[in-house]
Amino acid sequence: MKKNITINLCGRLFQIDEDAYEVLQKYIESLRSYFGRQEGGDEIADDIEARIAELFDELRQQGVEAITIDHVKDIITRIGKPEQLAGGGDDDNPNDNVNPNDNVNSGHKYDSFHSAAEGIREEVRSRTAGKKLYRNPKDKMLAGVLSGLAAYTNTDPAVWRLATVLLFLFYGFGLLVYIVLAIILPEARTPEQLLQMEGRDVTPQNLADVVVDKDKPYEERPSVLRNLLSILLKIFVGIFVGIAVICGLALLVCLLLVVISMVIVFTVPAATRMSLPFDIGYLNLPELFSVHPWIVIAFIASLLLVFFIPLYAIGHMLLSKSGKTQPMGTGQRIVWIVLWIAALCCMIPSFIWINEKASEHYQAEYAKNHAYQGVLMSDEDKDFLRQGGWKLLKHDNCAHYTYSGDYYNGDTSVRYLDAWDENCKEVFQAERKEAVEPGIYKLSCIARAEGPGPCIYAIGDDKHLMQIPVYGDKGGELAAQIRQLQSDSLSATDTPSGKRVTHRVQMNVMGIKFEVNHDDELKINDEVVDQYRVKQGMGWSVVTIDNIVVKGDSIAYGVSTDKSFTGRPCQAKWFSATDFKLTRTGDLP
Repeated sequence: MKKNITINLCGRLFQIDEDAYEVLQKYIESLRSYFGRQEGGDEIADDIEARIAELFDELRQQGVEAITIDHVKDIITRIGKPEQLAGGGDDDNPNDNVNPNDNVNSGHKYDSFHSAAEGIREEVRSRTAGKKLYRNPKDKMLAGVLSGLAAYTNTDPAVWRLATVLLFLFYGFGLLVYIVLAIILPEARTPEQLLQMEGRDVTPQNLADVVVDKDKPYEERPSVLRNLLSILLKIFVGIFVGIAVICGLALLVCLLLVVISMVIVFTVPAATRMSLPFDIGYLNLPELFSVHPWIVIAFIASLLLVFFIPLYAIGHMLLSKSGKTQPMGTGQRIVWIVLWIAALCCMIPSFIWINEKASEHYQAEYAKNHAYQGVLMSDEDKDFLRQGGWKLLKHDNCAHYTYSGDYYNGDTSVRYLDAWDENCKEVFQAERKEAVEPGIYKLSCIARAEGPGPCIYAIGDDKHLMQIPVYGDKGGELAAQIRQLQSDSLSATDTPSGKRVTHRVQMNVMGIKFEVNHDDELKINDEVVDQYRVKQGMGWSVVTIDNIVVKGDSIAYGVSTDKSFTGRPCQAKWFSATDFKLTRTGDLP
């Protein structure tokens, strides 16, 4: 059962099948599009339409109650070519346009490079003459680009597909070119565009053939290369679809994480905020929103679009591949691409600005939480100075203020005062004050320096300075004292029975007990120290300041490289000082 409709054609009413009406409507629209570019073309189209009405009237007089699709196609065939309807010449003779001189000098047409190039150019011109380049919707695997190129050049699509696969192997160049062509080339949608793509004349008969046969499945020309390439392309398309699905899922997860993170950042207090894999809480958006709301809004909107647009494009592509929706048009694709680029261009500068503001905020917070006496430093430096009661009087050009790793007894965990600058420009002074009774005192410490200049000092009634001995990180007076004590105390004798007797001697250097035996084992605080460290000494020396007279109730001491304080220029890249000990040695006279 078919549905009939009534149409008004040139003032006459006709009953026509719905399918026949669709073919007739597309045919008349194609004719008007073809003749509309010519002067007086609308009159020609009106004459053709009137002629169709006359032929429909003849069918009705013959007893035909409803026009069918076969009647429409037969009438289109009887109308003739548009060139003839427009008064053009006869194109039936294929030899009318043949140049009689074409076969003159029929020698080899590639006798020279120039003639070869001319031959190739003529070959290309003959293949593309009268054609327009479109994407072919009748024979496409992805977007119809390669099939359209094959129709334009009158070649096998398999050749173009093979070339694209080979170009894809060169760092994806083929895929990039394909995507660009898929964007800029229009698809042949109308019957007239399909005929122009194939280089066929836009005649009523050809238009009718296209309209009638547009829904028929495309029949591929049998070819071993085509079959082989078809298999390869199906594998490639499957891989491409798989990658697209994975990318789509990744984009979806990222988009969800961004949305969740945005909600958490703007609704949950920072103190109770949980951490996410895609955490943007560090950008400090709520605080920035209160000051610069439009920048934050632009950043959030552009960030969401940067994830959403490719996700939408991938989803639309997969749905169109499955036949559940129509592919995107060229205009729609261009709009989405321009919108995505605009979002990216908005997101990047706004993110840079927001990140800079967030860095300034966190630097201020870090300085507040990690500063000691107004000086920004590491937690290790801050804790050591705070616990030791040290006050920083000078702190210029210092890479750090304390260090660990070369403590003189081999314990790498012990931290000590230390300053370093490659250009010997460190200006460092750390001071500690102790409450004491009036009397005479001695200050001792263990220190080392890479060059001259750093001094240990003590301030009672007067200022006392003692330069740190320069041994670098080798040797040192402390190691020499230990070796001398070791040499004086080690002894071993053989008893008449031949048994060796070991003599252990306790010695004290700077209050540290050493236990020495004849096997050259040196034990410090009950731990065995490697003899290499003891022999090397790591540059440590004992520095002592005697006869410090104190008539008041306190004494200040420390270490300094400040020339204005010590009177000596600092020529050392680094120095170290530790184990400061203040001892009362006598009463005031």
